[in-house]
Amino acid sequence: LKFRLAGYPRKHNEGRVEVFYNDEWGTICDDDFTLANAHVLCRHLGFVAATGWAHSAKYGKGVGRIWLDNVNCAGGEKSIGDCKHRGWGNSDCSHEEDAGVICKDERIPGFKDSNVIEVRKLLAGVGSQCCPGSRRASCQEPCCGAALLQRAQLQAGWPSTPPLPAGRAGRVSGLLSLCRLFTERQQLNYRLHSVSCTGTEVHLSMCAFEFYRGNASAACGAGMPAVVSCVPGPLFATGNAHKKKQRQQQQGQPRIRLKGGAKVGEGRVEVLKSSEWGTICDDRWNLLSASVVCRELGFGSAKEALTGARMGQGTGPIHLNEVQCLGTEKSLWSCPFKNITQEDCKHAEDAAVRCNIPYMGYENLIRLSGGRSRFEGRVEVAVGARDGDQPRWGLVCGEGWGTLEAMVACRQLGLGFANHGLQETWYWDASNVTEMMLSGVKCAGHEMSLSHCQHHGTSLNCRNTGTRFAAGVICSES
Repeated sequence: LKFRLAGYPRKHNEGRVEVFYNDEWGTICDDDFTLANAHVLCRHLGFVAATGWAHSAKYGKGVGRIWLDNVNCAGGEKSIGDCKHRGWGNSDCSHEEDAGVICKDERIPGFKDSNVIEVRKLLAGVGSQCCPGSRRASCQEPCCGAALLQRAQLQAGWPSTPPLPAGRAGRVSGLLSLCRLFTERQQLNYRLHSVSCTGTEVHLSMCAFEFYRGNASAACGAGMPAVVSCVPGPLFATGNAHKKKQRQQQQGQPRIRLKGGAKVGEGRVEVLKSSEWGTICDDRWNLLSASVVCRELGFGSAKEALTGARMGQGTGPIHLNEVQCLGTEKSLWSCPFKNITQEDCKHAEDAAVRCNIPYMGYENLIRLSGGRSRFEGRVEVAVGARDGDQPRWGLVCGEGWGTLEAMVACRQLGLGFANHGLQETWYWDASNVTEMMLSGVKCAGHEMSLSHCQHHGTSLNCRNTGTRFAAGVICSES
């Protein structure tokens, strides 16, 4: 049996579990799934243990067969096939119930991987290696922008490359050890060379590059595989909230903002003109203009340029129409546009964006339990997960818990808006988590994680303890 981790967004040690059986890749249903099952799968993949598992297709829905259902492992099995299950291909699940695992980021000493996952796709995003034809930093911007990060440093060739600074690498750098193993074991297949970017491209395919021909005998003879190390931009760097506030005060009132989006980096585009906020008509709205908006706001390139008021209809004036950016502009106001007339557009045509943002892993530090669906439940948070130890899960005190706190929790979970913030959750099924871990949570509503809100820290202060008075949320799907 072969296994792999797939899906998105994820790191190299987590993902949707896919199994290769009978010459076909398929998934595993989350019915009766346990941490013991995850331990068996993670060890099979070369990790020492599992730190958790995910239900309800957290890493996206798979395709093809659902090979296993009702899997029940004791934890000591060598393969998931040795565990009790319903039978190969016998399942009453849909792909909305695909199971995932989170493995401890520590490899089994001496482990030899018999099925190295396609590192080339994860690394270069184009199915093959990319020979570094230039070391200019601008060549790395589109790669990291499309990979949900903002800035990159090129490192060409592992043998002479110094180790990456701890905590500074993005998703790609986590693959370096696996990539090194891959290069030692297999002959590399180079597809691109002489990649030349200006740094403002939306993704790497928009840069100038050359293909190697199929019969090339000495592809990339003088080079090594191109590797990038991405770091979060200033909006996402930890520990600089005070500096960000000072910088915003120095810059004055912004002239562009996003409204109506449930998640960070998405929303209806609104611009300030003549001291009045207004929207943009979606005529000729495209990914180039959307990327200018995203970069102006401190994000990466744009993932989507949305039309037809997909993020809700605005109010007030519609300021701009037929915005036509080249993608190189630093501000949307530097792009050509047409002043609008009342006959041109209605708010049903308001333009919106979804920006690429760094993968920060915040969703691994929160989960819901006891609810009737994956969009509702009692809030449980992980403590100690970033110290390399097994995380301890605990409850959040419901005292003072309201809509703003629920908004942050839903955002951290990767869900939509908060419909309700609940101070009592006695009516939901109990889990094995009963200890209060967080109290005094007070959010402004814009935070990306509950840990960014004010709280009591290690000095727990909750008058009413127990699952009855634990905080809960009901989130929308999008």
